[in-house]
Amino acid sequence: MFRLWPNAPVLAAAGVHEDVGPVTRSDGAVLAVDRPDDTTVHVSLPASLKPGESISVTVPYTLTIPGGNTDRVAHEGDTMRLGSFLPLLAWEPGVGWATEPATSVHGEAATSPVADYDVAISVPAGYDVLGTGARGADGHWRATAVRDVAYSIGHFTLVEEDVDGVHITLGVDQSINDDPARYMRLITDSFRNYPARLGAYPWPTYTAAVLPGFRGGIEFPTHVMHGSGSTTRSIVHEVAHQWFYALVGNDQGRDPWLDEGLASYVEFVQEGSLDARLTERIPADVAGRAGAPMTFWEQHEANYYPGVYVQPGAAMARLGSVDQVDCALRQYVARNAFRIARPADLFAALATVFPDAADRLAPYGLHP
Repeated sequence: MFRLWPNAPVLAAAGVHEDVGPVTRSDGAVLAVDRPDDTTVHVSLPASLKPGESISVTVPYTLTIPGGNTDRVAHEGDTMRLGSFLPLLAWEPGVGWATEPATSVHGEAATSPVADYDVAISVPAGYDVLGTGARGADGHWRATAVRDVAYSIGHFTLVEEDVDGVHITLGVDQSINDDPARYMRLITDSFRNYPARLGAYPWPTYTAAVLPGFRGGIEFPTHVMHGSGSTTRSIVHEVAHQWFYALVGNDQGRDPWLDEGLASYVEFVQEGSLDARLTERIPADVAGRAGAPMTFWEQHEANYYPGVYVQPGAAMARLGSVDQVDCALRQYVARNAFRIARPADLFAALATVFPDAADRLAPYGLHP
């Protein structure tokens, strides 16, 4: 099963569309395909695969990108955003196919295992590309053990810096006036702090692009798209997603709090806003529902941020000191790196430091 996330409701409403051609196996045989909805492609194999067996499948696709929308696949002026644009294998190892529906909220509902990518990108002369992985001399972008890829294309003012073996590249599109030094300072400060708090960053590169046409940030493995004028909160939050979503994956349709709530907790500490977040009032319609799936948040979109970002982030902080919570999170990362985690995996790690974590987090709607 492949998911075509460019056909999700927000993007489809803006005219973005992805389609696939004949799906074939390595010997050229065409495989039967079923399309139960616009984001889902079921490919029928000639026989079930046994453990250890493999099959090579080719999925040709076309992608239509009209101008102007505020999501991850967009053409804005002389720039292009390409995020979650390839047909993604929706497999949760040890569990099965991830069938959660696409969401109409500005958020994610994706699930995909880590894989090695080799992506050829050709652009007109004078354009810059930033994205997941590292670009080789042949123009191919290669990334190891990532669950998705993304690329930003434009005319960038580039700055680069190395932090503890990670090469960081930031590009600010020349159509906007944001200060590259500010973004780079916040990113490098995060990379100096987060590995000690959460565990090592396992990839050699991190790239970020500041682009026109949207607000906030959109995270992908080793690459982030920032909207012009991004706040400090947003910049350090997206770096935190390299641990919670990129490294430790989750079903974003079923358990959005696992990446957004944990990234928010890391952000609150990094930004120095933890005390303020602990006193923030959570709207009544979403209080105690932090663990709800995206189908719930579609009906409560106005309170999506306080409900699934602030509420679980503050709940984590209330368990104990920053050092204690970070200790538990390091164990969670170490046990679940490169996997797709479930709430029970987080609670198992929390219990090593906070034996009563399940009881204490239950009032927020967070359960194993």
